[in-house]
Order: sequence, then structure tokens, then C-alpha cells
Amino acid sequence: MPMTPFHDVRFPTDIARGARGGPERRTEIATLGSGFEERNAVWKHSRRRWDAGLGVRTLAQLSAVVAFFEERRGRLVGFRFKDPLDHSSAAPGAAVTPFDQLLGTGDGETTRFALRKTYGGAFDPYRRPIPKPVAGTVRVAVGGVEIVGFALDLADGSVVLDSAPAEGVAVAAGFQFDTPVRFDTDHLEVDLAAFEAGSVPSVPLVEIRLA
Repeated sequence: MPMTPFHDVRFPTDIARGARGGPERRTEIATLGSGFEERNAVWKHSRRRWDAGLGVRTLAQLSAVVAFFEERRGRLVGFRFKDPLDHSSAAPGAAVTPFDQLLGTGDGETTRFALRKTYGGAFDPYRRPIPKPVAGTVRVAVGGVEIVGFALDLADGSVVLDSAPAEGVAVAAGFQFDTPVRFDTDHLEVDLAAFEAGSVPSVPLVEIRLA
């Protein structure tokens, strides 16, 4: 598989705060003659989309978006985006703790655990891979005790522990994270007359898979 071009840089956060969007799924639905349905999930993981144009309020911000777009070569190169609603392992407004998300349990040999975030409860929780944690925010607990003996692999969003947890010992983590995205257009239409009259440009972004 060819490597996806990606710049490890974040889209301007002051603009991202005004973005509108959220998760998207793809489901195939066949309606039977009896009226019942058969439903099939085409995608294992959801994909998020936003329009960041709503966050552009000044000419300086508009210029920054154009420069960011040009450096990414339009849709060609991915980058980090801080989802204004969903960028932490903790509940909205709560501080990150090392016990926020269960990553797995030890087997006496494994030292690498991929970061993930769980959505939902008892019925069928969705576990979302987190490939782009924010450096300096990750906290890890093993067996209910916070540890400092680990390294963060920013290439794939994994924590590598200094020693393997024993069989059945829980490994948890807390973190902030960005979503890997790209521009979903190769053309930014900038109309200064419309912008000064209160209209905002469309700046579509879409989540990408890195592996």
C-alpha cells in the first residue's frame, strides 16, 4: 500500500472551533418484499466530515486558510484537525486521567498498546482507533496505577511500555488527540465582496485513514 502523504501539522485551531460537522457511516439497506429490512455496515469505522469555513471570521484567518491549503496542495496531503467537539479521552469539560480508556490487558509479553476511544455502553460499544494523539497529553495506567515508564509512538498512536504487564492486568490511558484529515476540494473559492458582506467560504475537510 502506498504511503499516504501527511504533514504532522494542525489546522489553525481558532478557525477549527467554528467548524460544523461530525461522524458519517455507510450502511447498505435492502427492503424485502415483506417490508422487513436487511442492513449491512459497509464501513467498520466511521468517517468524519466538517466545513471549517464557518470558523473564518477575519481576512487574516482567510489568508491563513489559503496558505494552509496551498502548502497541503489541496486534497493531496493530510494534516491534523482538532475536532471542536471530540478531541479528548475524557468527558467534555473533564480533565484527562490515565484511567479514561481501556486499551487492553496484559499477556506477559506485549508491550505495545494502540490508543483507542470507546463510544457507547452495554449494547455494542464502538472502539475508535486514535492514530494522532497530542504529544505531552498522554497518561498511562497499568493495573490501576499510573506509570511513567512508557514511550509514545506518534507514527501510529501507540504507547510502548518499558515492561510487559502480567497476564490479565488492565492497561488504560488518557489523552488528547487530533483527527487526520485532508481538504475535500482542490478549489477554494474566495469572494472578498461576499466575505465582507457576511458570507463565509466553504472549507470542506474529510477524515482519512493512515493505515
